[in-house]
Amino acid sequence: MQEAGAASSGNLGEALLEWYRHHQRKLPWRGLSDAYAIWVAEVMLQQTRVETVIPYFERWMKRFPNVAVLAEASEEEVLRLWEGLGYYQRARNLHRAAQRLVKEYGGALPAQVEVLRTLPGIGAYTAAAIASFAFGQDEIALDGNLKRVLARLSDLEAPLEARTAQKELEAFARRHLPKGHSAEFNQALMDLGAEICLPERPLCETCPFQCFCLAYQRGTVLLRPVPATRRAVPWRIQISAVMLQGGNVLLRRRPSQGLLGGLWTFPSAFLEAEEAASTASLFEAEGLLLELEKKLGDLRHAYTHFRLRVEIWHCRLLAEPGPSFSWVALEQLTAYPMGKIDRQIARLLQQL
Repeated sequence: MQEAGAASSGNLGEALLEWYRHHQRKLPWRGLSDAYAIWVAEVMLQQTRVETVIPYFERWMKRFPNVAVLAEASEEEVLRLWEGLGYYQRARNLHRAAQRLVKEYGGALPAQVEVLRTLPGIGAYTAAAIASFAFGQDEIALDGNLKRVLARLSDLEAPLEARTAQKELEAFARRHLPKGHSAEFNQALMDLGAEICLPERPLCETCPFQCFCLAYQRGTVLLRPVPATRRAVPWRIQISAVMLQGGNVLLRRRPSQGLLGGLWTFPSAFLEAEEAASTASLFEAEGLLLELEKKLGDLRHAYTHFRLRVEIWHCRLLAEPGPSFSWVALEQLTAYPMGKIDRQIARLLQQL
């Protein structure tokens, strides 16, 4: 049985627009013509759930309401406001791109996809989304939801990682795109993927697009998209060192480039499988001479390409730390942007 307000048109594109008018999600960035706000929202939504993004988006737009204000902010303030969203390179790229926009484009985002793609952190999807949502251009914004929905509608037999898959999906979408309505078309597909055409348990029996869906008609919905080849995810062990001195704790700011770049961290080192956790020489590369005294606890975290087990150790300094380290008052830790693991350690210390 199809839901009320479902599409009655015999054309997929028109059917999507009709369904979207009745069932679109109410999101704070929907219906905006502000290219900056749309850009921020699309970057935040990368690999992050909508319900997580909403409060971050609202705080961000209140503090950085336009490109110029963002460009003038310090990287540390940008990262602090981003803390908790993860994938911090996104925030650094927003900041760097804003500075370029002020310098080269008068603080305005260009409308051309090929120019947008020259800005830090803006790839094919984000450029297409900005062009479609902000400038009304007929672009297909292929995010994860769109790819899954289109793979089922077209019964795509190739895995999404295949070289030809994205071209096939975009060509399929363009054949059904109502001219001049790419924003609603893209958002309809996104909402369909978020609410009905779900990854694991798609709601096919109530889907208003059964008559258009080749995978439904052929009984291949749960086989589409074709799963990517799974790779084993390795475990890594990290030692995080806690050194206290008169109500202060030792921190280091990570280099801007690399994992969690620009964030503050407790001194840490990766432990090889054959090494003992008591090996203080682990920290020599960081310019620290210390002794591991007492284990305070363990944490676990999953990154995209590896899983991490963190051993937290209270340590004693045997020599003065190098210039890249700073003593920070425990009550001031909340002012320092950190990754999730380091923030958990900071909270642990504040509870001791």
